[in-house]
Amino acid sequence: MKYTNSAFIVVMIFLLLAGVSCKHNERKKADYQQVSHLHGPLNHMGNLPFDSTLLPLFYKSYPELNRYRENVREIYRQHKYTDIWYDKLGMVEFGQTLYHKVKELNAEGVSSKFPYQEEISGIFENDVENKLSQTETDMMLTNLYLFYAEKVFKGIDDTTTTAMGWLLPRKQVSYVVLLDSVMSDPSLMKRDDSVLFGQYYKLRDFLQKYREIEKNGGWQPIDLNPKLKAYKPGDSAKAIGQIRERLFITGEIKQNNQSNKYDDELAEAMNAYQLRNGYNPGKSILPKHIQEMNIPVDERIKKIIVNMERCRWISPEFARAREYIVVNIPSFKMTFLRNGKIELESPVVVGKNVTKTVIFSGMLSYVVFSPYWNLPQSIINKEVKPGMAKNSNYLEKHNMEWNNGQVRQKPGKNNSLGLVKFIFPNSNDIYMHDTPAKSLFSQERRAFSHGCIRVGRPRDLAIALLQDDPLWTPGKIDAAMHSGKEYTYVLKKKIPVYIGYFTAWVDLQGVIHFYDDIYDRDERLAALLFNEK
Repeated sequence: MKYTNSAFIVVMIFLLLAGVSCKHNERKKADYQQVSHLHGPLNHMGNLPFDSTLLPLFYKSYPELNRYRENVREIYRQHKYTDIWYDKLGMVEFGQTLYHKVKELNAEGVSSKFPYQEEISGIFENDVENKLSQTETDMMLTNLYLFYAEKVFKGIDDTTTTAMGWLLPRKQVSYVVLLDSVMSDPSLMKRDDSVLFGQYYKLRDFLQKYREIEKNGGWQPIDLNPKLKAYKPGDSAKAIGQIRERLFITGEIKQNNQSNKYDDELAEAMNAYQLRNGYNPGKSILPKHIQEMNIPVDERIKKIIVNMERCRWISPEFARAREYIVVNIPSFKMTFLRNGKIELESPVVVGKNVTKTVIFSGMLSYVVFSPYWNLPQSIINKEVKPGMAKNSNYLEKHNMEWNNGQVRQKPGKNNSLGLVKFIFPNSNDIYMHDTPAKSLFSQERRAFSHGCIRVGRPRDLAIALLQDDPLWTPGKIDAAMHSGKEYTYVLKKKIPVYIGYFTAWVDLQGVIHFYDDIYDRDERLAALLFNEK
């Protein structure tokens, strides 16, 4: 009897819950059939038309979505003004996918909120009343998609990024066309390499990792003795134990033996840390390294988010080229990639803060061996003319000469462009070149130029660029570089060059690197991102 009563109770609870569920479904259906100024033809079977004049009325009711109006009109025009979020079984799968992706925008490094969140919640949440008709619901979801595409796929508008000095070409994506793709394959919302540059997803993974670190308390500041010059292997100190804990948290060291002694394991971890934070590797732990480690986790999170935004602006197509060159200004590094693998890496010197290297792209078209250096008028006015006024032999002393009313420096080992330069024609008059000032490449911060890019391994770059041409052996390249006569070689195939600005970057081995914001660009971009509504 006791068993029978229990079974009866279970059955009654089941029926009660089923009734509540049915009632909820009935409520939802009723909500879709509400009579309003936007009711339109009901479309429970899907793909039935609605009156196009309902669109202006929708935006009159929801004016904060007006920015998406023209794209929405185009979407419905292509779909012959039918509800696109429903089929004969009800709402399509992508509706739920989109809703959850917008709820989790924070995971994409986006702090914005959809302006009509309550209306959207009413569509999907059982405990929120849906006051929209089906046609209104369909329009609202289409606007929600465009909101998501703008914030996650597109990012800050072109006009703003151009004003911020980002002259790399922005990717061109039709988010109207993209809607059909993601609706047929919702998994593309998780990762779509045709829409977002692959680096974006790598940074997103680290955003999650660093937020977990933050959730677990982050890392504690390391004691920094104001009299400290350096910790060296074999030293013991409380701070060394704190350094070990700090590197364990971020993964540079795999196990934390909690020792306060600077042992070989910690030395190896410090070496990795120095490399991935823009320092010259070494065995000494210097105060500047500790200051870097004391940057709070929330600042690292902000830096990751800022660089995720920059990734939104880049076309994924550029990384699919067979060959291309990337210069990342904050890392002071040039990378030549071929068939997806690193062909050559080289340290570079970039522009000083007052003569910043421009963020843009070009096509490497020719190599000039034993180049002349045609001095810019600004340098002639500021340096050459005052020098000539003090010393009548100034031009001869610096191996310079007049040429058609301008001053140029003759080819040779002391030429300011070195023995070779690499030209990708552009209106900014920026190019890559050799330099006689080799000592600069040993420095960690290498912002010394007037804007052009000095390459630490110019000979190796020339060999790599010309390796497919049997006429240009390393011996011939050496001879051309030291001939004392300018010679221009036009590349048979132009190679894309991208000069970018990333202060957080995940390398091909999956290791994240952080670099100083040498041109103070991060804070301005962060202000735009974190002040969004």
